[in-house]
Amino acid sequence: MGVSIYRLYDEQSGLYEYKIFGGLADCPPKLCADVYMDLEFRKQWDQYVKELYEKTYDGEKIIYWEVKYPFPLSNRDYVYIRECQEMDVDGRKIWVVLAQSVSVPQCPEKPGIIRVKSYKQSLAIESDGKTGSRVYMYYFDNPGGMIPSWLVNWAAKMFHMNEAQGVLRRKNPAGTQ
Repeated sequence: MGVSIYRLYDEQSGLYEYKIFGGLADCPPKLCADVYMDLEFRKQWDQYVKELYEKTYDGEKIIYWEVKYPFPLSNRDYVYIRECQEMDVDGRKIWVVLAQSVSVPQCPEKPGIIRVKSYKQSLAIESDGKTGSRVYMYYFDNPGGMIPSWLVNWAAKMFHMNEAQGVLRRKNPAGTQ
C-alpha cells in the first residue's frame, strides 16, 4: 500500500513508538484530513468502535472512545484532546493533527473498562504534488492491563493499517478504482 512503518523500542514499557510514512495516490490531503477528523464516519468502517463521541467540557473539546477488545481481554477507552490546523509552510498547505490523552473529571473511568492513560499521536498530511497525499504519523499508546507487549505491538501495527484502509473506503466506498 506504499506505507512504511518504523518502530522504536521503549525499554521501560516494553512497547514501541511508531512512525508511519506513506502516500495515497488518488486522495487529496484535505479529504484525508476530513476523514481522519470525522468521528461519525469512523463508526461506520471501524468494527472495533464501541462508543465514540466528542463533548465540550469547560470550553475544551474532549473525545471519548471505547475500543472493543477480543475475549477474554477487557475493552479499553481513551479520553483525549485533538486539534487539526491547516498550515501554510513556504507556500505548501500542510494539515497537522495533534492528539493526546487527558484526564477529565467529567469522564470518569468505567467499571470493567481499562482507561488508556498514555496516548499521543501526531499526523501531517500534504499534497504529493499530483492528485494525492503524503502522510506522516507518529503514534504511541500504552493500553495497560496484563496484555503481553508482543501482542500490543502487533495490534498497534494492525490498527494503523486499518486507519489507512478507512481513508481509502471514504474516498471510494464501492471498492472500485
